Amino acid sequence: MITLYSWNVNGIRAVNKKGLWQLFVNQAKADILCLQEIKAKADQIDVNIDGYKSFWYSALKPGYSGTAILSKIEPVQVVYGFPKSIISKYKLTGDIYGDPNEEGRIIAVEYSDFWVVTVYTPNAKDDLSRIPLRYKHWDPAFLAYCQKLEETKPVILCGDLNVAHTEDDLANPGPNRGKKGFTNEERSGFQAFIDAGFIDTLRLFKTGNGYYTWWSHFSNARARNVGWRIDYFLVSAKLKNKVKVADIHPQIFGSDHCPISVTLDL
Repeated sequence: MITLYSWNVNGIRAVNKKGLWQLFVNQAKADILCLQEIKAKADQIDVNIDGYKSFWYSALKPGYSGTAILSKIEPVQVVYGFPKSIISKYKLTGDIYGDPNEEGRIIAVEYSDFWVVTVYTPNAKDDLSRIPLRYKHWDPAFLAYCQKLEETKPVILCGDLNVAHTEDDLANPGPNRGKKGFTNEERSGFQAFIDAGFIDTLRLFKTGNGYYTWWSHFSNARARNVGWRIDYFLVSAKLKNKVKVADIHPQIFGSDHCPISVTLDL
């Protein structure tokens, strides 16, 4: 059995300063930890844990974006960002906000029998000005990349995908339809993974609404569980029967997101 956790920490230094980083690690007891929105470079903070190897992919812009993976399992290789062939094919060169290839958004780690990919998907912005990047470039590029990895080994992908897939994935779908995180374009980008055979692991065990991973800081939203599910673990179809547990962990604090986890019999 292996257990993986994914967490958008919204600033690893802030989580650590609150004394919540070590607490999380002790509670999770994960074999692989995947982090998004670390907002730091590896030399700015010591959050390394005995027994884990750390792989950081920080944004060039200080205090912004970034991903990391901590692993107890020895990897075969670690790949940072999209390969040049994917960037070229999907014209993923950025927009007015910058180049997502310089924002530390994807790490892929190859193990003996599978790949783990963690991602921090670009936010569409309140005015939806980054929808063209998402819809035309990023989402199809990310799917193509995961499918390319699948040609060699099954894939476990996780992270903040910045989209609620269905109406069950947010507390108030009606007034949010067409807004960032719940546009047809973003939802179709997620659906493309499902159509390609990837499995939304939480939905193997839990149906309906109420299972959220992000809450606004306003109106006591987290306490009232008025949230969104925008953080996911997806697995290749070959791994569907290997998934034994998938869950969210709203009782773990430190970020406006909560961690999510999956356990597989591998």
